[in-house]
Amino acid sequence: MTGKVVCFGEVLLRLSAPGHELLLRQPRLDVHVGGAEANVAAALAAFGHRVAVAGTLPDNALGHAARGELRRLGIDADGLALAPGRMGLYFYTTGAGHRPSEVLYDRAASAFALAAPASYNWPALLAEARLLHLSGITPALGANTAQAALDAARAARAAGARVCFDGNFRAKLWAAWDGDPRAILRGLFEQADIAFADHRDIGLVLGQVFDDGDAQARFAAAAGAAFAAFPQLRRIACTVRAQASVDHHRLGALMAVRDGGVHVCAPIEMAGIVDRIGGGDAFAAGVLHGVLGGMDDAASLAFGQAAGVLKHYLPGDALTLGVAEVQALVDGERLDVRR
Repeated sequence: MTGKVVCFGEVLLRLSAPGHELLLRQPRLDVHVGGAEANVAAALAAFGHRVAVAGTLPDNALGHAARGELRRLGIDADGLALAPGRMGLYFYTTGAGHRPSEVLYDRAASAFALAAPASYNWPALLAEARLLHLSGITPALGANTAQAALDAARAARAAGARVCFDGNFRAKLWAAWDGDPRAILRGLFEQADIAFADHRDIGLVLGQVFDDGDAQARFAAAAGAAFAAFPQLRRIACTVRAQASVDHHRLGALMAVRDGGVHVCAPIEMAGIVDRIGGGDAFAAGVLHGVLGGMDDAASLAFGQAAGVLKHYLPGDALTLGVAEVQALVDGERLDVRR
């Protein structure tokens, strides 16, 4: 693949209670390297793309280990600066049945959150980039990261790279400071060529409500308003999730294309879910793989849906399966043991 994809965001450590235990009921925690943008990077690397991650990690054993893990996954981690400070963490309790899973953030004043926007040399970090991927989690962390995300998006557009923005609204993070999510997220939507957002994300940014009709009708109405508001936006995609229980979901997918209508993927049944964290990131990576690889929009959406589904059956934050495994689900191949 020519040109690289640059993902900018905070690389985190996830500390999970083992199995379906509550936190600290057992004297251990399972640790995974993750973060929304790093998850997209890991999946794209597994699909064969050149991928780099930009950001800031603490200059300590945790930061070095996280950077090393990304390199093990085939990601260029040279754009991860090392600075004084702490590692961003989150704690995860896996739900079961009708007991929901729960996330506890511990990322305030991390090295990434405190990094000055001017510390990022975007012309160098975006050299040879064909696409920059960002998410709404980064600006939710504070004024520094909000400005850095906007600087990155503007620099990417100035360099001729496409910009991909995943809305990823996190109310708990925005509530921790006095930022204006509507204005800040709107600024990022204004730079995006591709957005991952549902009708609620778009409604938040535009100050509108899209509640009429079924999921497809709400999405189509919201996408039409977004295309009118943001002239450079070409595609908007999202998943549609229905939950029978924590362990049993159905995952559909929608993509709106400017002047191209709405593509729909019928829901796929997901019983016996192993780990749903990172499913949206795997979906985004799958769609981007299709778009960057020249698939048509319907095929890109189907590949993204399959990638999102398969992530639910891998522990940890990231999808690390290759193209063949994802395409096998798209093609409806049998589930016999591969021998």
